[in-house]
Amino acid sequence: MTIEAGLPFRPDQFQLDAAAQIDEAMSVVVVAPTGAGKTLIAEHAVARAYRAGERSFYTTPIKALSNQKYADFRSVYGDAVGLLTGDNVINGDAPIVVMTTEVLRNMIYADSPALGNLGVVILDEVHYLQNRYRGSVWEEIIIHLPRPIAIVSLSATIANPEEFTNWVRSRRGDTALIVETHRPVPLQSMYLVKDRYREGALNLLPVFAGTRPNPQVSNLLKKGRGRYRRFAVPRRIEVAELLSHEGLLPAIYFIFSRTGCDQAAAAVAESGLGLTTSTERQEIRARVDRLIDHLPPQDLGALGFETWLSRLEHGVAAHHAGMVPAFKEAVEDLFAAGLVKLVFATETLSLGINMPARSVVLERLSKFDGESHAILQPGDYTQLTGRAGRRGIDTLGTALVLHNFDIPFERVAGIAAEGSHPLTSSFSPTYNMAANLVANYAQREAEELLNASFAQFRASERRANLRSALSERVEEADEFRTQAKCQRGDIWAYLEKEGDAFLERHQAMRDFVQQFREGDVLRLTAEPADVAVLLARGWGANPRMVLVRADGAMLRISADDLDSAVAVVGQMTLPEPVRTRDGGYRKSVARLLRSWSPGRGFEEVRFVAAGTEGVAGCPDLMSHLDWIKRLRRAESEIRRLRGRLDRSEEGLVSTFRALLGLLEAWGYVDGWLLTAKGEQLRFVYNELDLLLTESVDRGLLDDLSAAELAAVASLFTYESRRLESENGLASGVIAQRAGEIEELALELTAAERAARVPETRLPERGFAATAHAWAAGHDLEDLFDDDMAAGDFVRNCRQLIDVLRQLRDEFPRLKRTAAEAVRRMDRGVVAAGGRA
Repeated sequence: MTIEAGLPFRPDQFQLDAAAQIDEAMSVVVVAPTGAGKTLIAEHAVARAYRAGERSFYTTPIKALSNQKYADFRSVYGDAVGLLTGDNVINGDAPIVVMTTEVLRNMIYADSPALGNLGVVILDEVHYLQNRYRGSVWEEIIIHLPRPIAIVSLSATIANPEEFTNWVRSRRGDTALIVETHRPVPLQSMYLVKDRYREGALNLLPVFAGTRPNPQVSNLLKKGRGRYRRFAVPRRIEVAELLSHEGLLPAIYFIFSRTGCDQAAAAVAESGLGLTTSTERQEIRARVDRLIDHLPPQDLGALGFETWLSRLEHGVAAHHAGMVPAFKEAVEDLFAAGLVKLVFATETLSLGINMPARSVVLERLSKFDGESHAILQPGDYTQLTGRAGRRGIDTLGTALVLHNFDIPFERVAGIAAEGSHPLTSSFSPTYNMAANLVANYAQREAEELLNASFAQFRASERRANLRSALSERVEEADEFRTQAKCQRGDIWAYLEKEGDAFLERHQAMRDFVQQFREGDVLRLTAEPADVAVLLARGWGANPRMVLVRADGAMLRISADDLDSAVAVVGQMTLPEPVRTRDGGYRKSVARLLRSWSPGRGFEEVRFVAAGTEGVAGCPDLMSHLDWIKRLRRAESEIRRLRGRLDRSEEGLVSTFRALLGLLEAWGYVDGWLLTAKGEQLRFVYNELDLLLTESVDRGLLDDLSAAELAAVASLFTYESRRLESENGLASGVIAQRAGEIEELALELTAAERAARVPETRLPERGFAATAHAWAAGHDLEDLFDDDMAAGDFVRNCRQLIDVLRQLRDEFPRLKRTAAEAVRRMDRGVVAAGGRA
């Protein structure tokens, strides 16, 4: 069965090439623009494994994408498809299993029997490995997955696909690289600016004229310079109206703020723009009824269902992580069906969800990264705009970038033009990873595996480049040192001990130059033929001179530039008037110089520095000193390169050894053996893995009710999006345990600081009261205020449930209470999740 079988169209060549490599049981790396059709390659790999009686795992970075892929494969293979996301376990022993990437990583560390008949693993959105928080999971899989299992890595456009593939090849053996740069639907980038001087008219102009930034935009914006700003950022409702009037709907409008998305959707819905017909509104309500029928009716009021539905009926919606999964999935479904015409979304929508549009709007080309506002990378622009242009529907996709004061238009054009940026690595050993390496490998093998990471692969290449550059600079320095030697003595001793003589020589040369007159013929070096005539001399301590050589070349030099061998060898009459800037005049002087001779009786006037002997009187002293300057610059560069090389040699292995030293001090390893605590740490998958395991070991989670355990466990899962109050803990025992855990966290960070390893972030109380109330049976409407969005609540509950399950499964004395806490937390809207 070929990749073409059953398709209503012929696949693109890159899809055919990738399928051919998969049919040879090779691993492949596929790099292609968003929307180019990478999923078809993954589907071919799954179909091939299924026909061969092998299992296939399809991994994704987010649960929403896993849910979507699960539904897609179910429509083809029915009950032969399973889902594992941590939240959901559906038919986990099926031949085809869709899962989040962490689930597969955990299977590998646990040496799960599920890997036994595994034929292929699809790593969707593999460029996610540069994510600073979760990226190392992809590298762990590529490193540790049994080598006979083929990997199909799907990536958006990156600038260094060969480098990444070479690394995969070093871990997986023969690996094919398939790169597709062509977009199925061409993209036009447009710039939208509001003109206050023309009654707020909107100017929509191409970003590029050919391949260069559009000068029409640059010239327009120049007119707005001055005291009063002529040009402004278009308002969201104005942009929505333009999209509608210009036939650019359906559109995705990216706003890097959840609140901004909600406000924009509300504003457009209330504007009466009229994006839907009465028939479409009826269809929207009918579809929504089907899509949210699994949500508890009593929770819909707390979720603002009627307001949300009203916006949908107007053809607009928000889409962000603050919404419950069912609401997000309904938006995706209605948009794909052409019923919702405009979606205001955060950047999370760009990750894999199938929502193609005619156009994409970028309100800003910068976003808050948790610490500061960072300019988008070219690869981010490519990812976000990849949804513009529906294959088979649109002949052209449109990306609209809104004018903004803080990013110059030339910078906008540069981001839009580049298209990609290099894939980097965020790999770093964790305590859980260290425990699993000790459990599964000999020490030397474990350290070799760490050195096999993409981070170390790139570091090795950088070290090779550094060594090459260092070698070149050392050779240069040796040559400079040779050239600096003086036949009259030790140039180095002269510089060290006779600096005053050097200064005297400089002053003597400056005094000598004061004798020069226009028409003097100078021998510039020890070479008799190296002569020039002086046209003009300036004044001051270090006078500048204009000279002409016999070949017509003009020199502009100062006294300090002259060689010690300089001498006045004669005088010639210059044509009047002297015109130093006239090229024709200089040529005529050069002709006279070529026929000039010093005449009889003229005695050369040579430069002699009074009282100088040996090196100080060397006629080539200035040349020696010039080589020494070059040598010192080279030596400075050598020191810098050696410092960078020394720092790069530290690498991951030294961090790993430091982690092991801390684990040994805390009783988790004994040499290269895990203790009982170390065995438990192996199966704690949490950002605060060591802190959580140590808290359990010290009894800080003992003797709690199920609701109290949920509240205390939330300290290890919750991370605030902004500074929040930590007051209002539900009961005294929760506050007491939270305080003890925080003290333990400070003890741990002090130990980490001393060991010089990355410090564990501190636990946070911000969700404890909410978790306690929910586990105690409170209704959803009793919990919400303006500080917590429903989607955040569900996500935080799901993360907490995941940790509670780990406590249930790995710590026997907490088994009963943790199981009860899971049951109490996993209810209502939390249990409903999405369609999967």
